Amino acid sequence: MQGRKIKLSVLIVLFTTSAAFCQTEALKSVVNNLAFYKQKKDLKYLSNAKKSVDSLFTTHADSLNIEKNIYRALVNSTILYIDSLNKLRQSEKLFPETIALVDKIASDRKIYRYQPEMDYVKRCLTNVYLRKAFVYIRNSDFINALRLFENAQKYAPSYKQLKVYMAYSNNKLGNLQVAAKYYAGMINNDSTKAEYVEAASYIYKSLGDTVTALDIIKKGRSFLPNDKSLLLDEANILNNRKDYRALEPLIPALLDINTNKADVAFVAANCYDHLNQYDKAESLYLRSIELNSAAYDPIFNLGLLYFKQSLKKREKDNTQNMTRAAQWLEKANEISPNDTNCLQVLQMVYTQTGNQSQLNNINNKLKQLTNQ
Repeated sequence: MQGRKIKLSVLIVLFTTSAAFCQTEALKSVVNNLAFYKQKKDLKYLSNAKKSVDSLFTTHADSLNIEKNIYRALVNSTILYIDSLNKLRQSEKLFPETIALVDKIASDRKIYRYQPEMDYVKRCLTNVYLRKAFVYIRNSDFINALRLFENAQKYAPSYKQLKVYMAYSNNKLGNLQVAAKYYAGMINNDSTKAEYVEAASYIYKSLGDTVTALDIIKKGRSFLPNDKSLLLDEANILNNRKDYRALEPLIPALLDINTNKADVAFVAANCYDHLNQYDKAESLYLRSIELNSAAYDPIFNLGLLYFKQSLKKREKDNTQNMTRAAQWLEKANEISPNDTNCLQVLQMVYTQTGNQSQLNNINNKLKQLTNQ
């Protein structure tokens, strides 16, 4: 998880001319030093700007002057943002003092005159909060990281990435409902990212709320209809809920994008099987077995499918289906010899076919397993 800096494009406008403020000699020194820093990127000009702006505050009236306070906030926030290694050796109190200053002047009735300047200051402070928060993240201190992310949001409420950071921190702290709501809140337009949908869905699934998880995925897919992972997530939820009617429309697209995945072929086969579309189910079970011949479930299900067909039909292929059922169920039994479901179906198959020898073996095996 990596932090992102918020752009500070207003910096150029603010620091290249003294016209942004009243043309007083005292202020010109600050503006000039800021402009020099912008041109030469030398921290000494920020240091000079800091000394100049601090020299403006000598009386109580100075501390109430909105223009001077804006200047001080600009200089302080710039230093905090630019000088992340503190090469200028500023006091540790600079950050909290600047926060207090900005919060104070934000309530001044004249602040509307300096909106671009305040926006710049807030972006600087937001970035400082993010930088500090990610130090805590790297040390797995998610409590303090979350606190700083929440503080940053006060200055950048529209910065969406902050919600991701808060969701991540809450998730790490076990605040799953809060984390899920943050992620879900970002699924609202075409700029939605699949990772937010997946994260919210995963959390709700871990909480056992598959209804909300499914709603989240459907909403996400409405903005990201071609996302393969979200399609697979929706299919998995529907399959686990045994909602095969809802799953059926997803099958063609699911197979198109997962042509060589045995588990996907099995899910599709199982869906058609439950919808009594046996020809499609048979074909896909065989496809799943072809892709993974060691998997138990598709082999057992295929044997069970043939057995069901043999019981329903009273035609010449009845015997053929029963033979196929025995073959595939025996293969399933080889993979999982102690699976009682398979043994019980084989018991019925051998009863139908009159294979007494095999029936006795199955009966003995079941007796042994049930006595354990």
